[in-house]
Amino acid sequence: MTDGTHPDSVVVVGAGQGGYQTAASLRELGYTGTITLISAEDALPYERPPLSKAYLKGEADEAELWLRPATYYVRQSIDLVAGTVTEIDPAARTVRLTDGSAYGYGHLVLATGATPRTLSVPGAELRGVHTLRTARDAAALQSSLAGARRAVVVGAGFIGLEFAAVAREAGVEVTVVEALDRPLARVASAPTAEHFTRLHRGKGTELLFGQGVTALHGDGRSGVTAVELADGRRLPADLVLVGVGVTPRTELAAAAGLPVDGGITVDSRLLTGDPHISAIGDCAAFPQVRSGNRLRLESVQNAVGHAQSVAGRLTGSPRAYDELPWFWSDQFATTVQIAGFNEGHDVEVVLGDDPDAFSVLLFHGQELQAVESVNRPADHLAARRLLTQGAALTPEDASAPGFSLREHLRSLARRGTEAPVPL
Repeated sequence: MTDGTHPDSVVVVGAGQGGYQTAASLRELGYTGTITLISAEDALPYERPPLSKAYLKGEADEAELWLRPATYYVRQSIDLVAGTVTEIDPAARTVRLTDGSAYGYGHLVLATGATPRTLSVPGAELRGVHTLRTARDAAALQSSLAGARRAVVVGAGFIGLEFAAVAREAGVEVTVVEALDRPLARVASAPTAEHFTRLHRGKGTELLFGQGVTALHGDGRSGVTAVELADGRRLPADLVLVGVGVTPRTELAAAAGLPVDGGITVDSRLLTGDPHISAIGDCAAFPQVRSGNRLRLESVQNAVGHAQSVAGRLTGSPRAYDELPWFWSDQFATTVQIAGFNEGHDVEVVLGDDPDAFSVLLFHGQELQAVESVNRPADHLAARRLLTQGAALTPEDASAPGFSLREHLRSLARRGTEAPVPL
């Protein structure tokens, strides 16, 4: 149809969390047209978060990661195709795969995800040097980990620290090298970063900050043996994990003439410049409703929310995507949960006297932007409720003796400012 709803067919490129959820949500909302889900991996759609945790530990096999068994796609008439899309023809509304096959679409959803960045240094191609994004990556890393004695992790983001925790629990000596001055520098506050610095060092991990990698060295059999730092030090290593972020996969969109700027550019409805093409998840740069700023998020929650929003629009219920971002990470026995999005705070308020269980409230002026909760899940749930509702909270309120996020919500409910809070 010309209004963009109820197309005869939907093709989804990318079968990660967002791609799968698009197909599933369409069927849940009663869509009866053709759905084609194209996966660059010859595998059923699966969860990615366990790859750096339970899967590496051997606590989950590949089948346990599946989002749905094979029979689900048959029952729901979702055509799951293994192949790589090489071209989008917006005029003909078709996508073409490497094997020459082509699929027409009434609407196209790009859920192409992202690619891990690699090191541009000598030796980056050596055996034993890994990135972690796919199940195949995880299987290769798990195999290397089983025989490793010394691991070097380049990058102290979530992936790097999660792997470092698993490796230490496996008895491997671990050194984490980070170019910035603290771990999680791009995603977490200084108090939260300090906690994870202390946590990992307490488990025997060496953390080196303000250091760049200039080369990787190997033996005559092409296996990595050492990581050379900018200051000339060489760190022994028989396994290297590179966790320095990802690059959104925008090549198909750019070649098709769609706008790309730090991701595939979409509007608040997740539409590209073509009314017959949407983009979702890690590859999409979308406007945040609260601030108006364009951002790209890498999280399960964001991919699922995007998918559900697009499915709703295609079945006749369009809306602006305005869900609150939230994230989590498990390292050793510690869980950090982040609600909201920190776009530059100037006030931090720490709740809790326990150095291993606390929350950090991040304000820009008088506005609460995000809450980081370390081993305080009740705070996280309350923070999500508070931020979603846009309820008033000032740094002065949060700094009062005995302040509690849950009690603050209850107080607002008693005053009739907010709905009752089931906490």
